Amino acid sequence: MLLVFLALMSGIQFGALAVRLNDAAADAARGLARGDATASVAARLATQVPGASLQRRADGDLVCAELALTPGGASGLLGISLEARSCALAGGL
Repeated sequence: MLLVFLALMSGIQFGALAVRLNDAAADAARGLARGDATASVAARLATQVPGASLQRRADGDLVCAELALTPGGASGLLGISLEARSCALAGGL
């Protein structure tokens, strides 16, 4: 019973982390599209989702932020990683 409870709690934490990573990707894409320095966006990301990596991509008029994170705990031991991507129109406010 305890093992089932721990697995359930780990799943909930993993899901919450995925939501935070998606929100951070959207925030990063908006910042990069506004012209914020990549270092500034990465510093903000480090406070939102510690350990996440940031890649900036340009796709036509869009500026995209691609984030990746390997969480700690059981998910990390299993080799599960999270990725999120969000894009924003370049020059946006």
